[in-house]
Amino acid sequence: MFETFTYNDPNVLPQLARNHWAFMETNSASAVMKAVCPTEWSEIVEVLSTYRLDPKFWLKAGGNRGDIAEQIDSEFYKRGWRETRLDIETRGILFARDNCKIGELPTIKQEGYLVDNFKNRIVLDVEWNAKDGNLDRDLASYRSWFEAGIISAGVIITKDRLSLLRLARRIWNEYQAKRPKQARTSKLPIDLKTSTVTAFDKAQMRVRRGVMGACPVLIVAANESTWNGQPYV
Repeated sequence: MFETFTYNDPNVLPQLARNHWAFMETNSASAVMKAVCPTEWSEIVEVLSTYRLDPKFWLKAGGNRGDIAEQIDSEFYKRGWRETRLDIETRGILFARDNCKIGELPTIKQEGYLVDNFKNRIVLDVEWNAKDGNLDRDLASYRSWFEAGIISAGVIITKDRLSLLRLARRIWNEYQAKRPKQARTSKLPIDLKTSTVTAFDKAQMRVRRGVMGACPVLIVAANESTWNGQPYV
C-alpha cells in the first residue's frame, strides 16, 4: 500500500476544502484526478468546499442512507454525476500468425453494483452509515475496474466517527441545557458508538491492507470541522 498526501498541496486541493474534512489517499489519487479528470475533480472540490453538516439534518436517526448521504449525492447529481452499475465483459479473440482471426472464446461477464456517483472515469460512493462490509465491496470493485482500464480513481466519502461523536455530544448538551429540566435527556438521537458501520477508521484499515490494489483511492471523512456552526434546534 502506497499512501500519499497530494491533497495537502493547495494547488491540488484548495484550503477551503482541505480544512473542513479529513483525508487519506493512495497512489496520489487527488493529483491523478486533477490531472486526468480535471472537470470531475473540480466538482469534487466544489462539493467539499461548500457542503457542511447541519445539526437539524445530521443529528437524527436515518438508516444506512439518511439525509446526509442524500444531500451529498444530490450535490453531485446537480453536477451531472449519476448512480451507475459498472459491468465488465472480457472477450478472448484468437488470431493466427498471419493476423487472421480464427475464432473467439466465450465472453466472460462480471456484474458490478450500483455505485452512488459516476462520471467520466471517477467512481464516488457515499458510505455514511452502512455496514462496514460495504467498504470491502467498494475497494475490491475499484481495483477490478481500474485494472480493467474502466476508471482512473475511486472516492469514498464517509465520517470520522469519533470526531463527530465529540461534536454531537457538545451540540446536544448545549441544546439540552436550554430545555426544561424534566425534558432533558443525555441520549443522542443518533448512534455514533457502533463500530460495525462505515467510518473513516474502517476505511483506513482496509486501505492499509491493500484491498484496492494499485487503484488510486481517496477517502474523505466529515469531522468536527465539517460542521456549519449552527446549533441543534
